[in-house]
Amino acid sequence: MWGRSYIIIAVATDPMAQTPFTNDIRTLRFLAGEMTQGDLGDKVGVTRQTIAAIEQGKYSPSLEVAFRIAHVFGKPLEEVFQWQRD
Repeated sequence: MWGRSYIIIAVATDPMAQTPFTNDIRTLRFLAGEMTQGDLGDKVGVTRQTIAAIEQGKYSPSLEVAFRIAHVFGKPLEEVFQWQRD
């Protein structure tokens, strides 16, 4: 699969900032045997903190990371991430 190298990602500093995306990562992690954020981060090459920020809608992942997350769960991208139009 992917190596252990990590992608460094900056997260918005405004705690109230939300992305235009929602996601079902928390539910998918639960359904995958209560996978931890750290486990998912290891599988896709990002930190636990990055997974937490994505789950909370504080950070939009790169397209590559989004596809990697969907791949871990065996789901198409649109079943993991949803775009909320303004």
